[in-house]
Amino acid sequence: MNDQLAERLENGFHAGYVVPVLAGLLLAALFPSSRGIADPVERSKYRWIQALTLIGALVGAKFAAIVGDLGWPLEPVGLEAVFLVGRSITGALLFGFLTAELLKIPFDYRTPPNDRFAMILPFSIAIGRVGCMLVGCCGGRETDSLLALPDHEGVMRHPTALYDLLFHLGLGIAFVLMQRRSVMKHRLFALHLVLYGLFRFAIEPLRDSRLYAGPLSAYQLFAIAMVVCGLWSLRRNTPRETTIAPEGALSRAT
Repeated sequence: MNDQLAERLENGFHAGYVVPVLAGLLLAALFPSSRGIADPVERSKYRWIQALTLIGALVGAKFAAIVGDLGWPLEPVGLEAVFLVGRSITGALLFGFLTAELLKIPFDYRTPPNDRFAMILPFSIAIGRVGCMLVGCCGGRETDSLLALPDHEGVMRHPTALYDLLFHLGLGIAFVLMQRRSVMKHRLFALHLVLYGLFRFAIEPLRDSRLYAGPLSAYQLFAIAMVVCGLWSLRRNTPRETTIAPEGALSRAT
């Protein structure tokens, strides 16, 4: 167990983390993604799926932290540690995506993925990362790099929470521009999975994370799964090219 995690388990919850997370949820509430769905029946289905997907994302966020920070199931984990360990946005995105895709089957939901949701989500995550910076969790390894910032004890570390915040802020701005221009329509969330999966895999060596499978951390394994799911969704929602028959071909065929 690393020092930052041990300190978090000892001190418990911190209001500085809760407030930004609630602010991120408030942003999503102020700009409801269901507003872009015209069909009232599909809109009702979407809201049910969205509510259940939130539960799946919360479960995934906790599960990823238990595996990534506590090393479960390779190491035994106590109930207190499970309760106090944080949550992972990597697990939330991955399990939220899987939950939504599975729920589309029983709900018979046929509307393409919601770009409005994908546009707002990065800003909510960026706001949540402010809480990570205030609490001091999700910190990076000690370094003498010019990019280093001191933690609460004055130790110079990679500000990985800040890297994540800047990534999602830039992604959110890019998605706003892309959504307005209908670029990669219905594929923005899939693109989010791919890009963040690649980013998280690359930045993980700078984080104070434990190794889980050989040279990889558990979060890198989750990141790989995110990229795979994102690529699958990109392919699934990419419009198929239609072949236009030569002029007069239809009349000749009839």
